[in-house]
Amino acid sequence: MLNLGTDEMAKYPFLTEAGQYLKDKGFSLDQFGTDPDLKPILDKAYNRIEIATTGKIYRSEVTSLEDLDLEVFSFLLAVILLKLSGMNTLIRRFSLAEARRAEKYLEKDLADLSNKTKEELATRIIKELFSINVEKRENFFVIPISDYLKHAVNFHEREWKLINRQVEHGKVILSSHETVRLIRKELDNYIASKIRSTGTPSMLEALKKPVERLVSLGKKFSVPTVVSTEYPPCIKHAIEVLDKGENLPHSGRFLLATYLLGNGQNIEQIAPLFKNAPDYNEKITMYQLNHLKGSSGSGTEYKCPSCERVKSKDLCFATSDCDGIINPLQFKKKKTLNA
Repeated sequence: MLNLGTDEMAKYPFLTEAGQYLKDKGFSLDQFGTDPDLKPILDKAYNRIEIATTGKIYRSEVTSLEDLDLEVFSFLLAVILLKLSGMNTLIRRFSLAEARRAEKYLEKDLADLSNKTKEELATRIIKELFSINVEKRENFFVIPISDYLKHAVNFHEREWKLINRQVEHGKVILSSHETVRLIRKELDNYIASKIRSTGTPSMLEALKKPVERLVSLGKKFSVPTVVSTEYPPCIKHAIEVLDKGENLPHSGRFLLATYLLGNGQNIEQIAPLFKNAPDYNEKITMYQLNHLKGSSGSGTEYKCPSCERVKSKDLCFATSDCDGIINPLQFKKKKTLNA
């Protein structure tokens, strides 16, 4: 257990200590549903979820100790509302937004040269949640190679390859930003798992309206998809990940978009597939699709990566139907020939 003050719990409300804090304060869920003085917390909880659906990061407005309590309680109540709504796509968006929010605090606390306590708390959180031993070395941080390799597997960009990192005495040297960035996906998964493992309480009368609003909000982001039997396994997997409201890495999105473009689909047909992504932004999605199509001004049309490239990004889920092809776009032709 970490020894957290109220300000730390407000920054990291997903930690077990925050839930215990609510109990120690003597509040029950019934009170949040019946006490008019607590209604602002319910409103803030809904607003916290709504902001997450826009892809933005919720920003705290703390000027007093009461505000700190409001921050902690609004997160916990947001979890209750999400559980009652049963909208998985909202849970994924909320957990990602809260992970990005916590990431900013962790980075700031790690880099705080004037407060050793904050740095120590940040390193303890990273160690206890993700088993990474972080040590301060002048203005940088170092972690064992074994820890780095275990967590860098989530990245496919060239700069995260060990051969491109500075290593001394068996440890990888990172900035505060890189140290925290290393655990973003796992932090997102950790928060999502905490939400899913939380018991679903009985519905209270005062919670019905905000929950109904969340269900309506969640349906806007839930786009039913039909996976064609002519799609190769890697493309089926990418669509299924998005369909579940989970985060598909950049390399997976590039593969899916370039495959569908190469398969003759237009941008208007492809764009809705990405609507279920927890960080979906319509403007950015349309820009990126137009960029891949070569119609954003660059003139360069990007091609679907080869099977070898797909394998190198850990996106390959080949079956016997894939035998003999060297590019996912050949899968449909092979299936037609074998029909």
